[in-house]
Amino acid sequence: MKMLDRFVAKVTAFVKTFQKKIAWMRPKQIALYLILILFAVGFLLPIWVAFTTSLRPEVEVPKSNPLIPPTSPTSAAYSEALGKLGRPMINSLMFTTAVVACSVFIGSFMGYIFSKVRFKYSNLVFLILVAGIFLPYTTIVYPLFSTISDLNLHSTIQGMIFTHVVYGIPICTLLFRNFYTKIPQSIVDKAKRGGAGDWEIYRKIILPASGTAIVTVVMYQFTSVWNDFLFGLVLGGAETQAMPATVALGNLAIGTEWSILMAGAMIVFLPVLLLYIFLGKYFVRGVAGGASEA
Repeated sequence: MKMLDRFVAKVTAFVKTFQKKIAWMRPKQIALYLILILFAVGFLLPIWVAFTTSLRPEVEVPKSNPLIPPTSPTSAAYSEALGKLGRPMINSLMFTTAVVACSVFIGSFMGYIFSKVRFKYSNLVFLILVAGIFLPYTTIVYPLFSTISDLNLHSTIQGMIFTHVVYGIPICTLLFRNFYTKIPQSIVDKAKRGGAGDWEIYRKIILPASGTAIVTVVMYQFTSVWNDFLFGLVLGGAETQAMPATVALGNLAIGTEWSILMAGAMIVFLPVLLLYIFLGKYFVRGVAGGASEA
C-alpha cells in the first residue's frame, strides 16, 4: 500500500506541475505541442507494434491486437532471431566501427583544410566534393560493383569499409568544415607565424576543439552505414560471410514467423537506439550549429 500511495502522490504532483506549466500557454502553443505529440506517437507506434509482436507466441499473433501487450510474453522469438542474426550483427559492427573511425579522421582533416587553409580554387574543389552528397546510390551501383569486384573486395568486410568511407567523405567533410568555420582564423594564422605546420595545428588546436562535430559525424555515419541495405546486398551479398545485419533481416522476411521477424527488427534497431539515447542531444546541437553556418 505504501508503494501505491507513493505512486499516486507522484502522479498527482506531476499533474499539478503540468497544469501550472500549461496555464500560461497560448492556444497556438498548446496546438503546436499537440501536433508534436501526434507526430511522436505516429513515429513510435510502429516500433511499439513490432515490440509487442516480438513478445507474442506465433499462434497468438494473427488474433491479437498489436497495440496491447501480450498477457504471457515470451523471449523465444528473440532467441530464434539472434541465432540467425548473430554473425551478420558482428559483421555490421565490425565494418561500421571501422567506417566511423576513418570518416572522423578523413572528414575532420579535410574539413580543416577547406575551412582554414587557403589555396587556389579551394571553393571550386569543395563544391565538386560536396556534390557527391547528392549523387544517388542507384546511379553508381553497377560501376561500383565492377570496381569492387576487380579489386577482389566483393563479399568482404574490407570492401564494405572502403565503399562506405569513400561515399561518406563528402558529407563528413561538409559537417566538419561548417563547424571549423566558427574557429577564429587568427588562431590558425598565429600558430603558422610561430612555425607550426598544418598537421601540428590540426592535431593540437583543431582536433581538441572538435568534440561536438565528432559526435555529430559519429552518429550520422553510424546510422547511415548500419541501416544501409543496398550496398550491403550488392557488395556484401545475401549468403556470404560478409553479409550485414540489414540483409540478414531481409532474409528473415522470407518464410519466417512474424514474431521472429519483429524480434529481429528490434535487435537490429537496438544499437542505433542506444546511440541516440546516450548521444542524441550532442547530435542535435552539432547539426543545428552546422546548419547555421552552412
